[in-house]
Amino acid sequence: MSDTQTAAKSGFILPRFDKLGVLIAVIALGGVLLPFMIFRANRIVLGEPRMIFEALATPEALVLALLLAAGMVIALLRFRAGLKLAASLIILIALFVLVGRSAYFLTPPDDNFARISPGAGFWLLVFAFALLAADALTRLRLKPWPRIGILALVALAFGILLATGSLNGVSTLKEYATRADRFWSEAQTHVLLAFGSVLIATIVGVPVGIISFRLPKLRAALLNVLNIVQTIPSIALFGLLIAPLAWIAATVPGASLIGISGIGVAPALVALFAYSLLPVVSNTIVGLQSVPEAANDAAKGMGMTGAQRMGWIELPLAFPVILTGIRIVLVQNIGLTTIAALIGGGGFGVFIFQGISQTAMDLVLLGAVPTVVLAFAAAVVLDAFVEMTSTGKPQ
Repeated sequence: MSDTQTAAKSGFILPRFDKLGVLIAVIALGGVLLPFMIFRANRIVLGEPRMIFEALATPEALVLALLLAAGMVIALLRFRAGLKLAASLIILIALFVLVGRSAYFLTPPDDNFARISPGAGFWLLVFAFALLAADALTRLRLKPWPRIGILALVALAFGILLATGSLNGVSTLKEYATRADRFWSEAQTHVLLAFGSVLIATIVGVPVGIISFRLPKLRAALLNVLNIVQTIPSIALFGLLIAPLAWIAATVPGASLIGISGIGVAPALVALFAYSLLPVVSNTIVGLQSVPEAANDAAKGMGMTGAQRMGWIELPLAFPVILTGIRIVLVQNIGLTTIAALIGGGGFGVFIFQGISQTAMDLVLLGAVPTVVLAFAAAVVLDAFVEMTSTGKPQ
C-alpha cells in the first residue's frame, strides 16, 4: 500500500507539492533570512545589513512578510499556473515598491551622503519569484502577443515607479541622478553598438549563408574560419583590432573623418560584427537545408527559376530559423557590448568598470541592470516573433 493510500485511509491527505515550487520556496526562505537592505554612511564605506523588520516600518514589514508567506505556499503547492503568475507579479511589484519605501525609511533626515541599497535577501527574493513567474508562463503556454503584452505591462509598472520617484532613495538611483545625461548618452551608444552590429551582420550574413548553401566546398571553409573567430576571447579580439584600425585611420584618406580609429566605437563595432557572423550564417544554412524537398519540386514544376524559388519559397520557409540566429546574436551582443568600454567604445560598461575600479557596487548596478533588462526584453520579443513566423498565422 502506498503512502498516499495509507494517508487517505487514516483520514489525512498529504499535500501535493510542486517540485520546482519546493526549490523556489527554499530560495525565497533564504532571501528572508538574508539582509533585505544595506545601509552605508557614504558610497564607499562598508555597509550595515538590515533585515526586513529593521529595514521597513512595522506595518509595511508585516505586509511584506504575509505576501512572502503566501507566495511560498502558492509556489510549494500545485495551484493553477494563472494563480502562480498573478502571485509572483504582485510580490515582485511589492518588493520593488517596498525597497523604495525602505530607502526613505533608513535614510537619516537631511543626510545627502547616506547610501541605501538592496541586500542579498532582496535580490534572492526577486530571483525566486521571477523564477515562479517564468515557470507559470511556461505552463500557461501563452501565445506570442499575450507574452509581449505582459512584458509591456511589467515595463509600464516599473516606468511608473521610476517616474513617480518611488525609488529615488535607492543608492543606484542616486548614482543615476548625478549622471543622468551621461547615462542616456551611453545607453544610446550601447543600443547603437548592439543593434547596429546585428543589423550589419544580418545584411552581410544572410547573403553569405545563401552562397555557402549553394556551394558546399565554400561552406566548410567559411564555417571553419568563423568558428575560429568565435573562439577568440572577446577582450582579445577588441585588442587585436586596435592596431589595424589605427593604421587605416592614419593612412587611408578620409577614414578618420568617418569615425575609424584604433580605439572607440569603430573597433567595438567591427568586433561585435565578427562575433555575430557565425550564428547568422550557420542558421541561414540550416534554415535553407530544412526546406522540404517537396516544396522545391512543386516550385520547379511551376517553372520557377532558382532565384524565384529562393525568394518566394526557400527564404520564407527558412526565415524562422534565421530569426532564431538573429535572436541569439542580439542577446549575445547586448552583453558583449559592455566590454567595449575598455577600449573607449562606451555603453553601459562605462559604469560597470567605473564601479569596479571605485569599489562602488551601486555604480556597477547602474550599468549591469539596464544591460540585463535590455537583453531579456529583446529575447522575449524575438522569441515571440520566431513563434509567429514558425506558425505562419497571426496569434
